[in-house]
Amino acid sequence: MESPFLSILALFAVVLLVVVTGGIGYLTLADWRDRRRRDEEKRTTRSATPKRR
Repeated sequence: MESPFLSILALFAVVLLVVVTGGIGYLTLADWRDRRRRDEEKRTTRSATPKRR
């Protein structure tokens, strides 16, 4: 017979795994967006600066 403590512990482990995986996904997405925005700003700044002769 399975102990209720082990069932609760297993459920807690699954919930924690989902939360950590979601957090990692969020941080990865945020880093990707920030990197894309910085690259776009570099390209815009580089093309907007007047060229010296």
